[in-house]
Amino acid sequence: MSIYADDVVNFTSVLKIAYNFLTGRDYLQKKKTKERKTIISVASGFPDLIFAADSIPVFPIRMEKFKLNLYLLALNSATSLFGWNLTTKLLGIARQLDFLKIVDNVLNDVIKSINAKYNLLYDLAAEKKVISDFCFGVKAIYGMHVKEVYNYDSALNFSIRCDKYNQYLKSLKTVVPNQIWVEIPVIDKENEKNALEIMVKNIHNAIIELENITGNVVTDNSLNKQFRIGNQVKRYYKTIIYDISTSDFYPCNPATFSEILALLTISFQDYNSNAQRYLENISQLVKEMRERIKQGVGMDVSNRPRILLTPIFNGWEPETQEIIYELGGKVIYSDWDLLGLLEEIPVSKGSDPIEDYARFLLNASNKGLLCLNNCEALIHSYQKYIKKIRVDGLIINQLTDCHINSNCYDLLKNKIRTEFRIPSIGIEFKKIGENIEQTKAKLGPFMELFS
Repeated sequence: MSIYADDVVNFTSVLKIAYNFLTGRDYLQKKKTKERKTIISVASGFPDLIFAADSIPVFPIRMEKFKLNLYLLALNSATSLFGWNLTTKLLGIARQLDFLKIVDNVLNDVIKSINAKYNLLYDLAAEKKVISDFCFGVKAIYGMHVKEVYNYDSALNFSIRCDKYNQYLKSLKTVVPNQIWVEIPVIDKENEKNALEIMVKNIHNAIIELENITGNVVTDNSLNKQFRIGNQVKRYYKTIIYDISTSDFYPCNPATFSEILALLTISFQDYNSNAQRYLENISQLVKEMRERIKQGVGMDVSNRPRILLTPIFNGWEPETQEIIYELGGKVIYSDWDLLGLLEEIPVSKGSDPIEDYARFLLNASNKGLLCLNNCEALIHSYQKYIKKIRVDGLIINQLTDCHINSNCYDLLKNKIRTEFRIPSIGIEFKKIGENIEQTKAKLGPFMELFS
């Protein structure tokens, strides 16, 4: 894919997010050894309680040692001398004058480096003979926990209504004995009040365990502080999804835009272990995007169909966005919003932050992430969301060994096709890089529907 450094060289925010993701190992080791911070693993976008306990959440893959793109290596050397803004400007000038032989696909290198690690961790899980019918995402998460088990102090787990995911959590006990569990109960009209009471109790119990492990007290103030930061992050994230991705002019080419969305999807899981820094970066990203659009820097995408590819949080083939780009489309990723995790948590004087957080988790359980055994609820969530986000086509990423693939997603594709009269298709995914030719063969006729 031709992802030009010209597109990202002035996106200081994107470079920061990528750099902070890839250098997480060094950052976390310093936090643990020098500042005596407690490191707690987390997945699927639930870092709030850990931040409120004045500790460090980490999506464990960030503890891996990544190979940095030459451009990011240059940043590593120069930022300590000049700062981020001046450094990116200097390197941009240097590139234009051909002083530096910088690889043109900076962001593509970042995504490829991350995905290479995902495959290695998937293979590690297979070597450890983890349950064979786990999907790619569950196996990769298992592998990263096994690989980095000595680098974190505990794991915070949210058990959901995906049986395979919960089996994975139970199997992880032999590897990570020090775990904190937050059970999210099933909610329906008959037990709504009871479910909220159970959810509040479960959060209280998790907080007590967090306090015992970290030695820090979680207060209403520390919870509300984190919720405010998280709410601001979510607002900026939604601005990118709803305002910028729906516009006819992008601040970069569509392929770069897809990779920015992919990077946000991955990094959102733990806010790159620093919530305030992540907020500043995503705020700057929105500002930079708007400035580029205002100045006419970017690309007219008005003639390109807007394709939603989902779900990707448990693994997907990133070559898909390249194929769609070459075929004249533009791919967007919107998993965390679709699954309810970009909803804000109320923060008001006199409110109970634990109860507010409990409602947030229960509401998410009706949107997709936590209702995987309820096909009707999942389909309704997709129908409502697709109507809201205004897409031209839908690609369902069907993970091999995901137990809802064959029935629920097939029904979903048909519902979307008949109700909204937009093209929809399913593509199979087992492991990154394994099924590219078959994917190309399916996407060619699919994209011809927009001609």
